[in-house]
Amino acid sequence: MMFNEQWVEAQVGNMTIHISTGKMAKQANGAVVVKSGGTMVLVTAVASKEAKEGQDFFPLTVNYTEKAYAGGKIPGGFFKREARPADAETLTSRLIDRPIRPLFPENYLNDTQIIATVLSAEEDHDPGILSMIGASAALGISDIPFQGPIAGVKVGRIDGELIANPTYLQLEQSDMEIVVAAGRDAIFMVEGEAKFVSEEDMLEAIFFAKDAVQGILDAQEELQKKAGVAKREIPPAQVDEALKAKVKELTFERIAQAFKIKAKQDRYAEVAQIKSDILAELASGFEGREKEIKGFLGDLEYERMRADVLETGIRIDGRDTRTIRPIVIEAGLLPRAHGSTLFTRGETQVLAAVTLGTSQDEQRLDNLFRESRKRFMLHYNFPPFSVGETSFRLGPGRREIGHGMLAERAIAAILPEHDKFPYTVRIVCETLESNGSSSMASVCGGCLSLMDAGVPVKAPVAGIAMGLIKEADKVAILTDILGDEDHLGDMDFKVAGSAEGVTALQMDIKIGGVSKEIMGQALKQAKEGRLFILGKMAECLNAPREEMSSFAPRITTIFVKPDRIRDVIGSGGKNIRNITETTGVMIDIDSDNSGKINIASSDKAACDAAIQMIRGLTDEVEEGKLYMGTVKKIMEFGAFVEVLPGTDGLVHISELDETRVKNVTDILNEGDKVLVKCIGVDKQGKIKLSRKAALGHSLEEKD
Repeated sequence: MMFNEQWVEAQVGNMTIHISTGKMAKQANGAVVVKSGGTMVLVTAVASKEAKEGQDFFPLTVNYTEKAYAGGKIPGGFFKREARPADAETLTSRLIDRPIRPLFPENYLNDTQIIATVLSAEEDHDPGILSMIGASAALGISDIPFQGPIAGVKVGRIDGELIANPTYLQLEQSDMEIVVAAGRDAIFMVEGEAKFVSEEDMLEAIFFAKDAVQGILDAQEELQKKAGVAKREIPPAQVDEALKAKVKELTFERIAQAFKIKAKQDRYAEVAQIKSDILAELASGFEGREKEIKGFLGDLEYERMRADVLETGIRIDGRDTRTIRPIVIEAGLLPRAHGSTLFTRGETQVLAAVTLGTSQDEQRLDNLFRESRKRFMLHYNFPPFSVGETSFRLGPGRREIGHGMLAERAIAAILPEHDKFPYTVRIVCETLESNGSSSMASVCGGCLSLMDAGVPVKAPVAGIAMGLIKEADKVAILTDILGDEDHLGDMDFKVAGSAEGVTALQMDIKIGGVSKEIMGQALKQAKEGRLFILGKMAECLNAPREEMSSFAPRITTIFVKPDRIRDVIGSGGKNIRNITETTGVMIDIDSDNSGKINIASSDKAACDAAIQMIRGLTDEVEEGKLYMGTVKKIMEFGAFVEVLPGTDGLVHISELDETRVKNVTDILNEGDKVLVKCIGVDKQGKIKLSRKAALGHSLEEKD
């Protein structure tokens, strides 16, 4: 069988990207294979022939999946096959979904599905980036009415030099890692983290990414021409202008008055009442057109909110464009949590709780390339009651995973180095109320809860969500947006960081043509807001607490000679098991052959006892040092005394006392405790002890 395979190729930073079609998955509306190095991804796009009757939303689903065979692995677990998506796969699915979703016609409502399947994976060629490019390419060559193309690129920076699609080793040296999705003239999505990078440098990185993808956009357009598939016709929406005008006449001023109600639930109730009244009033003359009327009412909300802001500069809740809602903070309110904070900003409220654990609490990650362990986790929850709703789904969905990762990235930059603070850290952020950017409230609350737990953070961080309303030349940039402003606005731009610089950001733009100047102003305004919030946070806690919670484990780090680690473990783990069972502590031995041992316990006495037992197993007898020993055996010529566990030395009869001793038993008997001094260790390791040299001394003396 012959394939009519078409292909294109382009260079994007460190990656030569090859896109082909016509060989695999030919029954999909569009299918491409995207390759770079040893990474190969199959991306398919399929859409139903027509929209479901009565459907009033665009049902787009994006699924990114990593096959274990792509990395030469067999899945773990009982069933030995890929199960539910890992968080990393869910996050990549979101990265693909967000930039392409705004690029479909408004009246296109057909079921549409993108599936990206990683067939082969090489670490230095990110399959997520290739999948984003593949989604655009598959839609482009199909008959689906996609208004692309777009392309994604990862950006790093080493010693001030920006790098497109850096390698794994380069990312380890980079002070930023952001993913940007851009089209020919617009940026659609930004997501990533940084190590206290300035707003100006972040802006340069974003537009560097836009320039970097132009070649791959050219390649997609070339492939689309080669495929030669015509786009399906989407008939324009039929608008009854008379009905629209009637709805506006009856509703516009009432909507304007409703939008002056500051409380979210009261405002929603009034808007719902207006809709109910209008539907009832128009029921007799416009039977069966409730859906159309609701659509016009939604359009009026959109127009009214945006017009108010652009014309007056006053927002729904009465604020101007820069004012941040009132902030109330309470730290340390959960008695048994290791650290906690209730952070309230307007009608958004997050309860953050910190738990400190040991290495046994680390999360084990098994991805396509390697196994790793995660010492810091932030889990974000968004229960339905936070927005006054009910739902049967209480577990985390894609949104919760994405918001949690954004907050985690923001806070990860401020955590102390593991060798200085050898704890596993988990933050849980419970959204108790939501009206705009609970993820950024999670950054603020999460940071304060760490400080409440006594974690020596490098600097406090805060987060803020920015919005945009743009009509022609009129532009309004909104600080600390509400949920309605997110839904009805043109941009959702979340920025987190310290007073020094940015640690994480996420941006979704719903329109094209947002200039570098507008984005720069948004970043500048975000910094002003962030500094204000940091000031409010400092009023609650201006530094980490000096003492950790009494319920948190204390981890004490000691070092022994690496070749003595085997003595701590013992045959079959006998010694270490005895120490943990006797004292109740947790012991973690570093696997890096450094001799580092972490002892964890909330009981200081137990920790001290474990340290003493370890020292007893690993310390070596030193000449001139005093020891309190136990007489183990009596001989005619002297006594054998155990000075360290398993280590004996001989006290010769001549070293028992300052006067002549006739019988050893005149001075010592088996089981006696005796203070002795080491007076020598010969080449064979035999230890010579003296009771006589220890007379008049105490064990506390320095030798």
